[in-house]
Amino acid sequence: MDYVELKSGDKMPLLGLGTWRLKGKECSQIVEKSLAMGYEHIDTADGYDNHQAVGTGLKNSSLDRNDVFITSKIKPENLAYQDIKTNTKRFLAELQIDYLDLLLIHWPNHKIELTESLKALAEVKKAGLTKNVGVSNFTIHHLQDALKINPDLIAVNQVEFHPSLYQKDLLEFCQENDIVLTAYSPLARGEVFESEAIQKLAKEYDKSPAQLALKWLIDKNIVAIPKASSEEHLKSNFSLFDWEFPAEARTEMDKLNTNNRLIDPDFGEFDY
Repeated sequence: MDYVELKSGDKMPLLGLGTWRLKGKECSQIVEKSLAMGYEHIDTADGYDNHQAVGTGLKNSSLDRNDVFITSKIKPENLAYQDIKTNTKRFLAELQIDYLDLLLIHWPNHKIELTESLKALAEVKKAGLTKNVGVSNFTIHHLQDALKINPDLIAVNQVEFHPSLYQKDLLEFCQENDIVLTAYSPLARGEVFESEAIQKLAKEYDKSPAQLALKWLIDKNIVAIPKASSEEHLKSNFSLFDWEFPAEARTEMDKLNTNNRLIDPDFGEFDY
């Protein structure tokens, strides 16, 4: 496993297991299998409604709590000061853990003062309920607002990022401000398997399209959190750290952006 260092000095694994749409026994088993396989990073959210299942998988794992990086996210309607404090404690109870490694605002919400939200996040961090805090689905403008309020607080921005949504300006802004970017939907909901360009590169370098797409991200120090619901996909996605990303493949994949945003709900603020 390779890592990226956060502002706190904590090391965040560059590959994690995304658990969106994983529920119940299946979710618990996938979490447990992934940890046994070598994964050290589990990504969940209150909105996924699977905290208890993730917690069961963690509990059944042989790994020590300190050896697993756990991320969760707060719903946009729960960003008021007291709501953040109350919900963070609930997350920990549901996950059966004493602290989170990373707590994120899941979506920006202009109806609730960001100052209020960041104050609460700073306090739950100070109280040791989470080691790091960050945001998700924030644009450059959202990040600028947050940095004006508290320049040192935001450690991570989790966004949709894949070869056909290469948000280069956002990546550069995050890097300039010591904010780690995490890519959700790193396989573009399966569309990387349909890309003729990626298929051609995969054949040339004897890798799967998924491995190339994930390696393209990790090569840029972007954390990738693909969802996997089979042991085969878990193993394939994990096989990223014993080979170098070919420069020619990087050059070709950097050209594939079509601004192909796949996750764009009505409450999203991507135009901000």
